[in-house]
Amino acid sequence: MWAFLGVLLLFLHGGLARRHDDDLYSFVTLPEVRALKFEITHVDRERQHPSYWFIGPYGQIEPEKSTQKYEQYQIGPYIYDNDGMLIWAGSPLTENRNAFDFKANWNIDDKPYLSFILQHEFEDSNPDRGSGVIMNNNYEYEHHVGVTNDLPAFNMHEFNILDGGKTALACTYRPQVVNLEDFGRPHEESWVVTGGFVELDIETAEVLFEWDSRDQLSITDSVKFHPWSRPLGEPGWDYVHINAVDKNPAGDYIISMRFTNTIYMISGQDGHIMWRLGGTRSSSTDFEQDFTFSKQHDVKFVRSNSTHHIISFMNNASDEEENDEDLSSALFVALDVSVEPMTATVIKRLERPDRGLTRLRGNVQSLPNGNTFVGWSQWGYQAEYAPDGDILMYARFASERFSSYRSYKFDWIGRPTTPPDMISSVYGANDFDMTTIVHISWNGATDVAGYNFYARAYDRGDDIFIGYINKTSFETMFIADGYLDWISAEAVDRDGNVLGTTPVQRTEVPISWKAVGFTGSSSGPIPDDPGIVSTSKDGDDAYDGALTSDDRKAIVYAQTKEIAAAVYKAYEIIQFMGGGMVLLLTLCAVFGIVTGVRRFLRWRRARSYQYIPSEEGQPAEEIRLGSNMDG
Repeated sequence: MWAFLGVLLLFLHGGLARRHDDDLYSFVTLPEVRALKFEITHVDRERQHPSYWFIGPYGQIEPEKSTQKYEQYQIGPYIYDNDGMLIWAGSPLTENRNAFDFKANWNIDDKPYLSFILQHEFEDSNPDRGSGVIMNNNYEYEHHVGVTNDLPAFNMHEFNILDGGKTALACTYRPQVVNLEDFGRPHEESWVVTGGFVELDIETAEVLFEWDSRDQLSITDSVKFHPWSRPLGEPGWDYVHINAVDKNPAGDYIISMRFTNTIYMISGQDGHIMWRLGGTRSSSTDFEQDFTFSKQHDVKFVRSNSTHHIISFMNNASDEEENDEDLSSALFVALDVSVEPMTATVIKRLERPDRGLTRLRGNVQSLPNGNTFVGWSQWGYQAEYAPDGDILMYARFASERFSSYRSYKFDWIGRPTTPPDMISSVYGANDFDMTTIVHISWNGATDVAGYNFYARAYDRGDDIFIGYINKTSFETMFIADGYLDWISAEAVDRDGNVLGTTPVQRTEVPISWKAVGFTGSSSGPIPDDPGIVSTSKDGDDAYDGALTSDDRKAIVYAQTKEIAAAVYKAYEIIQFMGGGMVLLLTLCAVFGIVTGVRRFLRWRRARSYQYIPSEEGQPAEEIRLGSNMDG
């Protein structure tokens, strides 16, 4: 048997190495989901903020044709814990569409909500232009904030829900024609993409405030287009590229224009530019500053009053074509607008752990304990920093096929209204060596500590407790002795409170028992009665003689622990494999371990089952029941 297990594990490792998607998890209970795997380095776990990662992985930035979408769900909104364990896969709800700016919100009514941008679909006869989405912590849609003006789509950069949850900010991109007089070419025109933002009413999607760069920023402000640049047709030059907007308590807005290397303060009263930070035009001297930045992302207010502001943003310092500095950094900047000239001072600089460049995307988030969480974007690279700048953790996707526009970390309480997902299957070589294996998960539930398992003799029989197991990962495996046909489970918290219950489900059986090596009757084994299943009181002949009963139990227990370790190792590897391979490989593994498991179970004097009275009345169906004691 040990040789078999060794060969099995080598086979699984070899098969895994040959797969192109070994960077994704597979789950028995959610075969349609392929969740990204993380590579994580914990530098100082104790100082990390104990909350969850909010990630929106995508394979390509533009929507995909429906005929080209992944067969299994991989992209969309996902929640992970600090160790990279999946908590919630939202991709089935978003139908494998890109989800940007995915985060938790506690500023609506003191309850946790989710928000993200559901990207517009690929153009077809009736395209969905996308929306800003709000979900409650039951993972139910509450709002779809759509596009109500002339915009072609809900822009992917920002869905910033303001305190109170009544309004939200979003970026706008609008193709327009401009005269090239500012480039000294008054008789020419070109299409350009102007950048701006709107404040929207969440209930109605009404535009409450709108600002656009068309009449505010000249094409000469752009660092990407020049007097010699060739005019373009629609959509034209993306000459400013807005990528972030935030609002302070005074009602004014701060925005980031990536292709002008400038951060702007916009009046909430009349939309005029109150000041500029950075940039190349002469008015960049609005501030006397002790630093440079360029191609920046995700500017946000940390604190703000009438005379002083602290802002944070990603200094990309590069784009796809050029480098302005040697590495990217997250910056916290103090602005004093009460003096002349105004001053801008870096108060914290956090550099990429790998000393590299984030050429696209990225974000900076201040955490409640003073830590900073930074999304470096490509391949889901992210890091957490202590208040003194120490790196506490860095991680990235195991895949180089996916990235995340922004990465966040928030407290979260998930309360799915759907029951846990469970699949039970039975395996065995003969009537006396049968094992029931149960896989269980609960997508989105945050407080599950473990699972109680129950079996019935028939569909409306009494529930009989057959075991408890701690939650070990997103999906947990439970092994029960015998052929148990009607299974249910309870998800419980640390105090034993029941959080959710599965429906009673029948155990899956092979299509052909003979085909999987069963040596009994062609119709297969008879299900066991969970109320009378017990192990044999006879010892194993191999241990008769000098060893005491306790000695034999200790030996068998040690062997079984070793077997169990091999089982779980195989299961971890199986999780990487495609859904169609999972049950087959599990079957192979179980055939290899069933003998050892049974050996241990024979030494147990008896199994204690607890009767749970049924409240469902008389059974609708009864089936022939067997027992491990039969025969």
